[in-house]
Amino acid sequence: MKFSEFISLFSGRPIILISAVLITGVVLVNGWTDAPTAIASCISSRAMKPKKAIALAAVMNFAGVFVMSKINGSVAFTVFNMVDFGSNAQKAQSALCAALCSIVVWAVAAWFFGIPTSESHALIAGLTGSALAIDKSLSGINFSEWVKVIYGLVLSTVMGFILGFITAKTVRFLIKNSDREKFDPLFTFLQNISAAAMAFMHGAQDGQKFIGVFMLAVSLSQGKTDLSVFNIPVWLIAFCSVTMAAGTSAGGMRIIKSMGMDMVKLKKYQGFSADTAGALCLLISTLTGLPVSTTHTKTTAIMGVGAAKRLSSVDWKIVKEMVLTWILTFPGCGFLGYLITVLFIR
Repeated sequence: MKFSEFISLFSGRPIILISAVLITGVVLVNGWTDAPTAIASCISSRAMKPKKAIALAAVMNFAGVFVMSKINGSVAFTVFNMVDFGSNAQKAQSALCAALCSIVVWAVAAWFFGIPTSESHALIAGLTGSALAIDKSLSGINFSEWVKVIYGLVLSTVMGFILGFITAKTVRFLIKNSDREKFDPLFTFLQNISAAAMAFMHGAQDGQKFIGVFMLAVSLSQGKTDLSVFNIPVWLIAFCSVTMAAGTSAGGMRIIKSMGMDMVKLKKYQGFSADTAGALCLLISTLTGLPVSTTHTKTTAIMGVGAAKRLSSVDWKIVKEMVLTWILTFPGCGFLGYLITVLFIR
């Protein structure tokens, strides 16, 4: 679909315009609340100043969405096929709007309290809750695709921690008999590279999720409720890239403080280890089509890096608060999606 064709859909169909505005808002909030996790460690270790790091994240988020969507769009297809809103296109469109509203409310509330909630899981929970509200049954859930979310949850949590632990241990071993301060300039450079890679992979993962939702909205607006495949237009990739980059540019110092400054006090070699581990985990997930949480991945990578030194170097009180938020995201945002959908389709 050409961009001009998409714009023409707005004529006489306010629900389509509302859907587009809500999706844009969700992508913007994602760049605002999730993207800071990619650069938290490089700011914490003082490898990069906040304004420069945020600018880097904005540029690399753009590149990640654009490049990986053209190379491998399997994450977008997974999200697109995860739920079925039924054969009534108008009702399905309303349910999608309700899901998007629940995601925005949940994400902004988490940002207000400075807790790095997973926008990815909020998206999945909101869509799932709305699908359940359509006909009050599990028939709206495509479990063959939805189970990939569980795989992604386990992968982002376990692999992030393990890779962070192993990377930090390896780096410590390589420089154990040397004056670490002499390596600070090297690790400053390497952490800038790894932070860029982390931001790139954040865009690759999360950008594709919202492209999938956007294509779902387009298909519903055309009355197509059983579309199984689609081609991702370049204008949509560019739009999601720019919107996410704009959200990232808005800042997110509350999230950066919680992750990079309060949870673990990072040195430059540790920040490099966390970014490298997180980016590698996201690359594997993206290429295999698993919609993982970039927040979970980076947070657990930082935990792994801290634990590689000693367990007491991790502020487990902060970790406990984050884990509690993650646990509450599925039922909380899912319930919001269900409730708002019921209100919208009454």
